[in-house]
Amino acid sequence: MKLTHTLLLASLLGMVACAGKKPSAETVGEGSLKQAIGDRFLIGTALNTRQSSGRDTAAVRVVKQHFNAIVAENCMKSESLHPEEGRYTFDDADALVRFGEENGMTVTGHCLIWHSQLPKWFAVDQEGKPVTAEVLKARMKEHISTVVGRYKGRIKGWDVVNEAIVEDGSYRKSPFYDILGEEFIPLAFQYAHEADPDAELYYNDYGMDNPGRRDGVVRLVKQLKDRGLRIDAVGMQGHVGMDYPDIKAFETSMMAFVDAGVKVMITELDMSALPTLTRSANVTDRAAFRREMNPYPETLPDSVSQRWNARMREFFDLFVKHSDVVTRVTAWGVSDGDSWKNNFPMPGRHDYPLLFDRQYQPKPFVKEIIEKGL
Repeated sequence: MKLTHTLLLASLLGMVACAGKKPSAETVGEGSLKQAIGDRFLIGTALNTRQSSGRDTAAVRVVKQHFNAIVAENCMKSESLHPEEGRYTFDDADALVRFGEENGMTVTGHCLIWHSQLPKWFAVDQEGKPVTAEVLKARMKEHISTVVGRYKGRIKGWDVVNEAIVEDGSYRKSPFYDILGEEFIPLAFQYAHEADPDAELYYNDYGMDNPGRRDGVVRLVKQLKDRGLRIDAVGMQGHVGMDYPDIKAFETSMMAFVDAGVKVMITELDMSALPTLTRSANVTDRAAFRREMNPYPETLPDSVSQRWNARMREFFDLFVKHSDVVTRVTAWGVSDGDSWKNNFPMPGRHDYPLLFDRQYQPKPFVKEIIEKGL
């Protein structure tokens, strides 16, 4: 009886203590970016394998709270998924899709055909020479059918072809183009549709404000449609800077793609806070170059932060303005510490390009959207 009273008293004291305890900083006053955006468009982020596996718990908390769409940063690229002919490595991709499903998120597949991060074997024979057109077609179809088929009904849409048009609107010289010519793109879309007829299909590229590339992509979209092939949207990669692109030129491209008969997705969004450099490194002036390349190694000055936030808010205002045709906006990473822009093009370089800082806190413009709305 005495033990029962003791346990009861301890329980009551515990309840009182918990009642008087303040919520953690992770929950006090925090809203949600996805709630603020509402049904205007999906708000997404790219995940690395530490995040999709749940090991990066701080990032996972941010993703679950603020995003409703995810895409793989690297683990669905052919180099990762299909390193050798006849051998696939699906564990990381499976984990990402499972993470999305368990958290009610829209999953996008990135990407099926890309000249970069392509496994060495894919377009050559055993002697290292380019394969024939028929062999490459067979390999493309087998790869696309296997990957898309594995996630049939689980992935909303696929970046079918990535970065195939250059600045003047012509086709990029790649193993796919060298062997198959322009035909490799329609074939990729055909194979993807056959593997999952219900999946949306996208073309994805960067520098889409460039008039030449814009016109080339418009021609591509129209050609695919004229052939009766499915293409639902153009992914406009948002790798932008403080001085590029001109937002009006970016908007012009958005409308050009819409006029061609597709929706628009803003993919791979990040905005470098560092000065844009056009000169190459001078070995004799390496120290000065390193300072110029990495001007903010510890923190971003307030004046720069204010300009960064104001410009990123301008982009979001543009996306909201055209939310009738913009279906998704995806940041290329969760926090500044995750970004590929760090350590590039030199080790130790610090950039500040994403929506959340290195402490996983929302940037000021994100806080403003959450607190005041769009």
